[in-house]
Order: sequence, then structure tokens, then C-alpha cells
Amino acid sequence: MSVQTVDISVIMPVYNGEKYLREAIDSVLNQTFKTFEFIIVNDGSTDATESIITSYTDPRIRLINQANGGVARALNTGLRYATASYVVRFDADDVCMPHRFQVQYQYMQEHPDCMIVGSDANYMNEQGEFLFRYRNEAYTDEAIKRKTPFSCPFIHSSVMYKKAPVLAAGAYNEHAHNFEDHLLWVNLLKQGTAFNLSEVLLHVRFNISSVTIDEKDRGKKFMEIKHKALQTGTISAEEGDTLLKIIRSQSRREKEHSYHRMLAKKYLWNNYNTTKAREHLSKAISLRPSQWSSYALYILSFLPEKQIQALYHALK
Repeated sequence: MSVQTVDISVIMPVYNGEKYLREAIDSVLNQTFKTFEFIIVNDGSTDATESIITSYTDPRIRLINQANGGVARALNTGLRYATASYVVRFDADDVCMPHRFQVQYQYMQEHPDCMIVGSDANYMNEQGEFLFRYRNEAYTDEAIKRKTPFSCPFIHSSVMYKKAPVLAAGAYNEHAHNFEDHLLWVNLLKQGTAFNLSEVLLHVRFNISSVTIDEKDRGKKFMEIKHKALQTGTISAEEGDTLLKIIRSQSRREKEHSYHRMLAKKYLWNNYNTTKAREHLSKAISLRPSQWSSYALYILSFLPEKQIQALYHALK
């Protein structure tokens, strides 16, 4: 496909993603919208990731291999190679709805002031079974900008954005470990408008190997550095090194605990299912019995749905 016919650059970083990679790639190649390039950045994988990618013969795929450097660096590599004005973000364990690109591209064409558009999503477990529908907390430009200083307004793998303003905003800060997208949105939204579509355009896989540990478990220092970065729009290399040390100091057991507690929260906030919530909270408590917040959530799970929702929105 010639550069002239490329309307969208799809950027997908992957690190040791062999388990779900074919399903993710197929969901991109089978889009109803056809004029795109598919940039896959292999971030130093040591499994069968590269051989799976090279087994495809679709000319739209562009494989870039690099030494492992993390998701932000992989995304910036993808941006350097992207030739289209519009970029779709996607993760190697998620699944796109067949019409996703068409819907988002059409919205961007009809709203030229819009720099970024996200969507709702269905969350699924490791086996691809439906867990719950995630509804964004902000859809309009005004609501998104009001929310952004405090919490991330987009599902990262759901967005399509204009490449030029993202580059002007500094692209992904490689020191903002685990919130490189949120920091980018803080800087990007100074340049124009944003929107979230209420339509489900992808399935997000909720699996323990890719879930970010609950930031509250990372302690006060992590949260202080992150809060400062979101307020100032930048973060230093020294601060990034501190974040990385905190992240690397946390064990597999802590990540499993965070995974189960996060799932329990989703079952309380997003898809009221107290049985499932308590099931995951029991696992979280068994992994880290000293964490009082899991007990608090367990007690909370016995409240009626309306009371739980009211408390959730009050806390947000």
C-alpha cells in the first residue's frame, strides 16, 4: 500500500504477547476501514511474538524490532514511523470491533477541531469471556478537560488521535512510568477539543500479566511524583527513576493482590455483581491479609447498588 493511500497509522506495541497476539492482529486486519498501515513495535520480546507477526503476509503490517525499553518508548518509536495524520492506539491483548476505525475516522472528519476520540469498551477475562461494560465518566470536551487533572479520561487502547498535536505536546514522556498516556493528555488537551464515544468499539482483556498494579499500593512517594507531573505537565529523569524503582520493588504476589482487588472494584462500580466482587476480594485478602482496604470493600459489597454508586461518585 502506498503512502498516499494511508489514512490511519495503527500503532501496537508488544512485549512477549504471543498468547493473544493473533486475535489482536486479526481484529485489526479485518476492519471494515481498509486504508491504514499497521505498525507493530516488538519491544524486545523473548517469546514467539516475532515469528507470529512475520507469519502474516498482509502488506499493511510494518514490523519494527527494538531492544526492550517499555511501552512509552515503543509508542514513540511507532510515532516516528507513522506516515498518516491520524493514529490509532491498540494493545496486543485487546480486540477491536470490526467497524472501530470507520466510526472514529468518520467522527474526526466531521469534527476537525477534535484532536482525540476514545470510546466505551467491554472488558473480558483471560479466556475472552465478557466481564462488564465500561462506560467512560466523561464524554464531552468540557467534561473530559474537567476530569483530566485528577484521573485519566480515556481507555488508552481505545483512542484515535491526530499525530501532529501529539508530537507538539511532546509525545509520550518515557519517565512517566505507567501514566505516560495520562500525562500526554494533560498537555494535548491544551491544543483543542476531545470526545469519548458512548459506543463500545473494543474489547479490553483484563489479565494479570498486563494489569497495572493499583497505584495506591505503590505508596505516598509514587502518588506525590505522579500528582506533581500531572499538575506541571512534565517529569524529570530522576523522578522517573524513582518511580521505576518503586514499580520493580513490588512482587508478583502484590500484583496478583492488586489484580483481584481491581476486578472486585469493577464488579462493584461498573457491573453490580456482589458475588463476583466478594469472590475476588476473598482472593485479595488471602494474598495480603494486612490490607485493610480490601476488608472495607468487602463490607461495602453488602450495600444496595444505589448506595454503592452514590459513594463511588462522591469519592470521584
